Amino acid sequence: MAQKKIAILAGGGPAPGINSVIGAATIRSCLSGFEVLGLQEGFRWLIQGDTTHATPLTIADTSRIHFRGGSTIGIARANPTKDPKLLANALDALRKLDVGKLITIGGDDTAFSAHKLAEASGGELAVVHVPKTIDNDLDLPYETPTFGYQTARHIGVEIVKNLMVDARTTTRWYFVIAMGRKAGHLALGIGKAAGATLSLIPEEFQGARLSTIVDTLAGAILKRLSYGRGDGVAVLAEGLVEILPESDLAELANVERDEHGHIRIAEINFGDIIKHAVEKKLKELGVKTTIVAKNIGYELRCADPIPFDMEYTRDLGYCAARYIIEGGTSALVTLQNGHFRPIPFAQIMDPTTGRMRVRMVDVDSTRYRIAHSYMLRLKKEDFADEAALAKLATAANLTPTKFREMFEQVVANERPLRSLRDSLTPSPMPVR
Repeated sequence: MAQKKIAILAGGGPAPGINSVIGAATIRSCLSGFEVLGLQEGFRWLIQGDTTHATPLTIADTSRIHFRGGSTIGIARANPTKDPKLLANALDALRKLDVGKLITIGGDDTAFSAHKLAEASGGELAVVHVPKTIDNDLDLPYETPTFGYQTARHIGVEIVKNLMVDARTTTRWYFVIAMGRKAGHLALGIGKAAGATLSLIPEEFQGARLSTIVDTLAGAILKRLSYGRGDGVAVLAEGLVEILPESDLAELANVERDEHGHIRIAEINFGDIIKHAVEKKLKELGVKTTIVAKNIGYELRCADPIPFDMEYTRDLGYCAARYIIEGGTSALVTLQNGHFRPIPFAQIMDPTTGRMRVRMVDVDSTRYRIAHSYMLRLKKEDFADEAALAKLATAANLTPTKFREMFEQVVANERPLRSLRDSLTPSPMPVR
């Protein structure tokens, strides 16, 4: 009896390196004697029971696709977990295609779908998942990135670098909104590497109101003015939208949601909301500045992968294929410290939500504290130094007392910098 086929699909949003995973998994599978099918547009056709959108993949087809961004088999956010009938349709379509092993590529939603598909199959279908997202927010072990993040950050830094030059040349501010539905890894990674004026992420503003974010940005602009500069670039994570109360963002009430129930943040135009609110605040103070809001994300998602992601994703594709061929199933494929480590689906799911846990930026980490220390924004030290406070007040056309009353609340939750000498124990060098 002929062995069953291996199928590959990609779900969610694009990320640099998808083609590398597809190519490496296909090559490894073909060399092991398996037929490989590429399932077009994720789960879109499977959940309709449609078997006509499956394309045979060969070594010749895929041996050079790792250089290119996008997905040669397409991608979609179709959700088979919305209804048991959709899961049943997907399983039935896979049976008709004679698929016994499935490699899924995607983020937390696709991982959840892969988990539920494996459960529903009762062991009939082996499923492994390759974690992908430019948001870098899947709950992998610390320092293990999701593929695509490093390329997205690289391209994002190039964009912000050019905007920094434009800002200084034209004496204006840019508010750059970077993708990151829940966590601020991408915004912080871009802002810190580029040396942007400041970066704001949801992890710092949990429980905050829109006014706090507006005052933080207005305060940064005034501090920059007190130094004689009318330009700057602020990088904001789009996930700030999701932590704000709906009363602060009327647009949230009727905003469209995707197949997994998430707010389509692109529909909110968060950059313009923030821009107009900051301009209004500064206008009330008699301060005129030009602010341009710019979203980046779509420019990053289908970029050709940088060498880091090319190598990383080819390793992930190889491991996914070999693991599933050798009998592995129901696991996330990871590389940790250079070694393959499968993580069972059951271990990556949050027992409260039933979905994959999200990895947030640790705002108490040394890495974040370094980033914060280099940001040009209001800090507690500005209010403790009377000379600095006077300069800030002059830039805002206020008295020092009025400036303190208006802006000191933005530093109320600022975490103190810990001494590296006192808080860290030196690690001994390994003996080789």
